[in-house]
Amino acid sequence: MTSYIGTATSRIDGHAKVTGGAKYAGEFNVPGLVHAFVVASTIAKGRILRIDASEALRVEGVIDILTHEKRPRMAGTDHAYKDDVAPEGSPFRPLYDGRILFSGQPVALVLAESWEIARLAASLVRVQYEQEAHVTDPYRQREAAFALPEPAKARGNTAEAFTAADVRHQGEYYVPIEHHNPMEPFASTVTWDGGGKLTVYDKTQGVQNVQRYVCSIFDMKPDDVRVMSPFVGGAFGSGLRPQYQVVLAVLAARALERSVRLVLTRQQMYSLGYRPAMTQRVELGATAGGILNAITHDAITVTSQYEDFYRNETTWSGLLYKCANAQYTHKLTRLDLPTSCDMRGPSATTGVYALESAMDELAVALSIDPLELRLRCYSDRDQNNGDVPFSSKNLRECYRQGAEMFGWEKRNREPRSMHDGSELVGWGMATGVWEALQVPITVRIQLTANGHAEVACATSDIGTGTYTIMAQVAADALGLPLDNISIKLGDSTLPQSPVEGGSWIAASVSNGIVTTSNAIREELLRLAKRVPDSPFANVTSDEVALADGRLVSRLDASLAISIADVMRAGAVDHIEQEKSTSFANDGKHAHNAHSALFAEVKVDEQLNVIRVTRIVSAVAAGRILNPKTAHSQVMGGVVWGIGMALHEETLIDHKFGRIMNANIAEYHVPVNADVHDIKVIFVEEQDNIVNPLGIKGLGEIGLVGVAAAIANAIYHATGKRVRDLPVTLDKLQR
Repeated sequence: MTSYIGTATSRIDGHAKVTGGAKYAGEFNVPGLVHAFVVASTIAKGRILRIDASEALRVEGVIDILTHEKRPRMAGTDHAYKDDVAPEGSPFRPLYDGRILFSGQPVALVLAESWEIARLAASLVRVQYEQEAHVTDPYRQREAAFALPEPAKARGNTAEAFTAADVRHQGEYYVPIEHHNPMEPFASTVTWDGGGKLTVYDKTQGVQNVQRYVCSIFDMKPDDVRVMSPFVGGAFGSGLRPQYQVVLAVLAARALERSVRLVLTRQQMYSLGYRPAMTQRVELGATAGGILNAITHDAITVTSQYEDFYRNETTWSGLLYKCANAQYTHKLTRLDLPTSCDMRGPSATTGVYALESAMDELAVALSIDPLELRLRCYSDRDQNNGDVPFSSKNLRECYRQGAEMFGWEKRNREPRSMHDGSELVGWGMATGVWEALQVPITVRIQLTANGHAEVACATSDIGTGTYTIMAQVAADALGLPLDNISIKLGDSTLPQSPVEGGSWIAASVSNGIVTTSNAIREELLRLAKRVPDSPFANVTSDEVALADGRLVSRLDASLAISIADVMRAGAVDHIEQEKSTSFANDGKHAHNAHSALFAEVKVDEQLNVIRVTRIVSAVAAGRILNPKTAHSQVMGGVVWGIGMALHEETLIDHKFGRIMNANIAEYHVPVNADVHDIKVIFVEEQDNIVNPLGIKGLGEIGLVGVAAAIANAIYHATGKRVRDLPVTLDKLQR
């Protein structure tokens, strides 16, 4: 029988997407739909004195305008606004009161018969403010930063080891605010189903998280709110928490007792979460032979005035390389901005950028090849958490295969030594690391007598290929053709799933499918024992498998009975099982995915224009479920890394506290002309410990390390070290 796991399989939802059959949150149409448009604040801090909506209300087609003074009742406690992944603090409450917490905050919601009318009317709403002094510049707030709990326990005596080191490096690295720019804007369509019941189509990474959030804010019964998100046009952290548009859309639907759609504009999406700006200081001490003996990694990151969002940027340093002395600190500073949020590879993408840039600088100081330095400092154990071994770690092979494909041995170590015509050529490398996370999950499977299976779970597919890998795993586990599997997800009424994030869903839901499939197999065996003269009368469940639509003996393949015959004998037309799966952690192993990145840049010697011409990414991430979609994930991560290294930066006019480049024309992301040759290698890595299927997530690892590899290549090409991203041509001219 064909094995689908490990096979390059096209997306089962691909046809619906390319033909327009897939509907997204802002595309569900119902009769009498009301269109909403947000009026946003023009100040960064203060309070509303007066809202004059009279002119807007005179526009034909305007139905109503909601404000904090004119709206249905909402909950009045912080706890009611806490979602499943909310940080500490007081969550933002849209249209709750007259306080202004950030520029672009929604202050009114125009409801009209068409989107165009709503937008026009929104421009006519006049808001008078009492403005207060604000601060949006992280450098101005450095002295006000407050310490967070110790990210990880320090080991050794770092100060003493650093002082005694033969070679020392100290560097400060800066990553600016970066904003999410998924193709699909944030949107919610709320259908009024009568009797106060709502169906909410929302762009989210967690339908059940949004459902609980809405019920809590509006004091609604769970059965009265159904949240659906069958397709998501990109999210990568921006959809982990419910965004304000879903609250406003529900608020409007309840006010009018009609269906309402609210789609944020691209500019309005810059009033949502973002990758926080951060300043990191890294100190490395080493012997003359390139053995690390001291690591200090400190970070200051930014959040809002009302919530404490952070991730541990600094601890990756003590995890990745062997070092007897390591110390970390992390501070947080408050700005008059929305709360920062997760963005692909949160903490690792930024923390590893600083670490791997510092390691490259240390290699230069030691006159050691950057790859050789990493091999000398290689660690087989997680020194941060009890000095335990990894469940699997094939990073050495990532280094070897990546370097071989890239041609690293041909690298001339001297900066500015390699040329291609009028361009300087630089080669850089870096290491990537991410956690192999997994979370409790529940899967329901219904198997019918005709050999069709429906697999259901409330998880999301944010474009990573979850539909497809779920079908592949189910097909193998149930012994059915791929075409006989249907997937239901993105619906809050389905079996329990946490938000999709952290690269944990593929491993979690796949193993969950196997758990439920095993229960299906056991039920089939129970029924098969009823068959007269059953060959399975004395067989245990471990001794049978499902293959080719049959129940088959693992010991003797000639002993088999079709699923249809089993169900006929049991007088049933279907079997349904719903099982939960959790993942025990014995604390004896660390679970991580790793990668090695090799980058080539070409820099125009006169204009300083930078091109990333080649990247090789070699990834060890356990068992690869689908090489085709996996390759797409890693390649997408590499493209994002190019953007992080060369393009992405949110620019704020600190006088007004307002984002100046809140559009894709001026907030630069890579386009076709920026992306050249990308090679992805999946290094074989068997892991019998992390979970039964040996799966590690891929969403994040594709990005981690890319920006550092590119920045290091730019130094090799030009001899100029730029420590603040993005690396732009003006910074090379300093």
